Amino acid sequence: FHETLYQKAAAGVPFTKVLQDKNIIPGIKVDKGVVPLMGTADECTTQGLDGLSERCAQYKKDGAQFAKWRCVLKIQKETPSYQAMLENANVLARYASICQQNGLVPIVEPEVLPDGEHDLDTAEKATEQVLAFTYKALADHHVFLEGTLLKPNMWT
Repeated sequence: FHETLYQKAAAGVPFTKVLQDKNIIPGIKVDKGVVPLMGTADECTTQGLDGLSERCAQYKKDGAQFAKWRCVLKIQKETPSYQAMLENANVLARYASICQQNGLVPIVEPEVLPDGEHDLDTAEKATEQVLAFTYKALADHHVFLEGTLLKPNMWT
């Protein structure tokens, strides 16, 4: 979080410096939370792309080496919908591209929530579709895939 990156240790030393001195690589969560995705059955997308390039440039200057962005997709009878998968994949791709342009490694998190009455096969199929949409969007946005990290969801 923004606040954490700028905290100071007891002696007034920046938290990022404390981490770096212990060979820990600092990073930051840069999304600004989920909002409803209009025209869908209670699905959402993630906000925070406005001003992201400027924020990433400053975070890099202040010691961050990676960033994380989370998009949430739900499994229900008719979800995740095509619209939600496409929108969230493109949001993740724009975020990843902006991070790389500013020297940060993007952690891409298309999280398919385990909540609900679905079985394991349904969760696997939904996750596979979401990952396919995500990697297609990353390629379409010319994101250097080898310079990204994927934070996958768990199947239950």
